[in-house]
Amino acid sequence: MKTALITGINGQDGSYLAELLLDKGYEVWGILKRNSVAENQTARIPDTIYEKLNLVYGDMTDIPSLISVIQKSQPDEIYNLAAQSHVRISFDQPIYTSQVTGIGTLNLLESVRLTNPEIKIYQASSSEMFGNNIDEDGYQREATPMNPVSPYGCAKVFSYNITRNYRNAYKMFISNGILFNHESPRRGANFVTSKVVKEAVKIKLGLSTQLKLGNLDASRDWGHAKDYVYAMWLMLQEDTPDDYVCATGISHSVKDLVEYVFGKLELNWKDYVTIDKKFLRPEELKHLKGDCSKAQKELGWKHKYTFETMLDEMIEDSLKKYKR
Repeated sequence: MKTALITGINGQDGSYLAELLLDKGYEVWGILKRNSVAENQTARIPDTIYEKLNLVYGDMTDIPSLISVIQKSQPDEIYNLAAQSHVRISFDQPIYTSQVTGIGTLNLLESVRLTNPEIKIYQASSSEMFGNNIDEDGYQREATPMNPVSPYGCAKVFSYNITRNYRNAYKMFISNGILFNHESPRRGANFVTSKVVKEAVKIKLGLSTQLKLGNLDASRDWGHAKDYVYAMWLMLQEDTPDDYVCATGISHSVKDLVEYVFGKLELNWKDYVTIDKKFLRPEELKHLKGDCSKAQKELGWKHKYTFETMLDEMIEDSLKKYKR
């Protein structure tokens, strides 16, 4: 039996990854960052797996806590998913975002190097690292230059580079998954896909009358978190570490997202959607579309969900919740 440690296990990706690893026979440990409302900390972890997990408190800014968890769990694999992951909020909290999302990765690497450098590590990198750099064919891939346009993206570039440095300097097994946007019914309510779906459903049910958004022209390559956590696992089953883009290769605008969700609910979005400047970023990331051919070729990875089936699942889940 392999043992895995997941930082950020109570997030969207962490909860799906925990399910996957348990299905594959792993012993799964997870780090929780304590907050004052304890009952909310594990809300995204299904009841069906909760009792099977070993959950412990720790913090990416606290090296002793990380070392303690590693020594206690003795993992074969570590999946580093912990972060302040909201891009717009990173402009409001740039230092905190840098400390957790950037330096937090370095803290974890040092903790592993000092305890057991043989542990395989997955680092959650992000398409936000590319910023507005796009290759001539309209895609972003592993070789696309990185030029982030947010504190979050900058912190992720630091994490990406420091993991590659540790991989080369100390011969540690560390792979980066450069994941493009991925969503699910477990997505946080302040992320645009979840926000659009939940508010549209509330409008349909007469529980709301308006949806406020920022830039409708921004386009993203949206996939499903279930597909992407499988790619994370595949990366750590390889003989050698490497970096891989995970994406669907299809981009949609926020306007496309709004039109599909409201149309699915038989609503005219123009009657309910307004633009609020507070949701605009100081520097906008205009377009993301990933080329995942390397992951397809070397890992055998392929996404199963489409943009539409992902949103259909989110709409159905929200309808069930708000009809209660």
